[in-house]
Amino acid sequence: MTELKRPSWDSYFMELARVVRGRSTCLRRQVGAVIVKDRQILSTGYNGSPSGLKHCAEVGCLRESLAIPSGERHEMCRAVHAEQNALIQAAKHGVAIDGADVYTTVQPCVLCTKMLINAGIKRVVYEISYPDKLALAMAEEAGLELVQLTD
Repeated sequence: MTELKRPSWDSYFMELARVVRGRSTCLRRQVGAVIVKDRQILSTGYNGSPSGLKHCAEVGCLRESLAIPSGERHEMCRAVHAEQNALIQAAKHGVAIDGADVYTTVQPCVLCTKMLINAGIKRVVYEISYPDKLALAMAEEAGLELVQLTD
């Protein structure tokens, strides 16, 4: 009998975050996030304009037109970040996420890191690094485990 090659749990949930990323409406960077606890999916999110508002593809990217570098001036963007949307969806539907893990295709920025810390997220598994030293420092201070998945 042939042995099945199954992905690790981290690889499995990261692949789901990649699928979620496909719904992103951001022109600059597409990000997907999945909140998981006890190997169960609790919530998902992708980056894009708030519900009911025009997408960047329709109105253009303000950050791009102003040449704002990645990692700076987050407030100059129409999009809600993937991690934020996953947290919002959990709250909207009454899903408890304290002690959960987040799988995200890009390392969270400082804004998302602060929200994840306050939401009780214990572990963040990400694929692509993000240039935000303050986010790294705050995660370390809070004991938020950051794991870069490289498979």
